[in-house]
Amino acid sequence: MSELVILSRCHAKECPIKEGYIINKTFSPSMSNLIDDMLLQAYELVEDGNYSDALRLYDLILDEDPDNIRALVDKGATLQNMGKIKKAIFSYDKVLAIDPDNLDALLNKGAALHSSQKYLQAIKCYDKVLKIDKRCAMALAYKGLSLGEMGDLQDAIKYFKKALSVDKYYDLANISNSIAQDLLKSIKEKKSKIQ
Repeated sequence: MSELVILSRCHAKECPIKEGYIINKTFSPSMSNLIDDMLLQAYELVEDGNYSDALRLYDLILDEDPDNIRALVDKGATLQNMGKIKKAIFSYDKVLAIDPDNLDALLNKGAALHSSQKYLQAIKCYDKVLKIDKRCAMALAYKGLSLGEMGDLQDAIKYFKKALSVDKYYDLANISNSIAQDLLKSIKEKKSKIQ
């Protein structure tokens, strides 16, 4: 389910710090630039599928700055891509201890819980995102996926439609909505044949 994994929002050198990122330490400009360079390099390693080397870079960054939210989120996403779900959740929980409203950590934690078939816990993460941003298409679609996995196709379809009302080109919501509609139609047809 790697399509559900997102890295933190800021990956460009021009964008070392964006809203939502907390810095508890003051670094010299050279150390800050080094950390930014390492984050960018780790991101590129992940893009190339070189997860182990990316993890080593994230760990080096976290040795220097244990509360670096970008490194923690991206480390969690990398672990999640590797199938190390418990470790990924641990990384997201570290972010949420620092910044309880971090959307990237909440969405990724929800996706990790979903892939562990912990759908109710995943939905709690998505609901928290939706309290912060009720128009978050990703949280709406992911909540629909979890509802669908639990067999609640009608509510799943509602959430896919809400996601599509925010972003009509959102592939995950579009495809999932079509599948859920087809499943619901098939179930209704089978019921009508039985009666």
